[in-house]
Amino acid sequence: MIIEDERMAREQLANVLTSNFQDVDIVSMTDSVVDSVNYLRCNPQPDVIFMDVELLDGNAFEIFKRVDIRSSVIMTTAYDSYAIKAFETGSIDYLLKPISLERLRKAVGRCREKTGYRELLTIRCGHNIIPVNVDEIACFYSENKANYILTFNREHYLIERKMEQMEEELNPKTFFRISRGCIVNKKAVCGASRDNAGHLTAKLSPEAPFEMTVSRSRMDLFLKWMENYR
Repeated sequence: MIIEDERMAREQLANVLTSNFQDVDIVSMTDSVVDSVNYLRCNPQPDVIFMDVELLDGNAFEIFKRVDIRSSVIMTTAYDSYAIKAFETGSIDYLLKPISLERLRKAVGRCREKTGYRELLTIRCGHNIIPVNVDEIACFYSENKANYILTFNREHYLIERKMEQMEEELNPKTFFRISRGCIVNKKAVCGASRDNAGHLTAKLSPEAPFEMTVSRSRMDLFLKWMENYR
């Protein structure tokens, strides 16, 4: 499906897709929020949606508010200012116009490889936007009412997402929430220890800035997770 308000841009993208990807069929092309919402509500959702941001009757992010989109979404726009919002909605990729065939191939490839779980986070760092692959993250943690990530390169970044959101979006084979304030990557877990009081502590590499105590209610689940997914 292509959502694009400019007729020439719609037709050009459709032509490039059908000419270069034999397994791609264009099921619908719309140019507005209303028409897009009506199509998605009344038809099976397509595998992939190519979505421009600025449409005839408003902003494409309105579509996400009205429809539970389960398709892979690739944002296509002439503006880079929407990148963070695009990835926050779960978009697979963000293509700036004019779109090169090489970038289009990469975006389509990412859709084919999609597991259904979040693969990328965008981080605000001053005036910069930094993309971080989730497999580069050793853990997510809370501190002073804010949430952070620790990467395997020992870099700490503030994130704007809640722990509950991240827990839902991350692959449970790879990530486990050991407590209210911490989610760990199995690749970072190098062991665990239990003290005389029965408290279980996860050991991470790289080392976290605080003790990684596993909640009592999650101890058994954590140990099973370690056994099953090592």
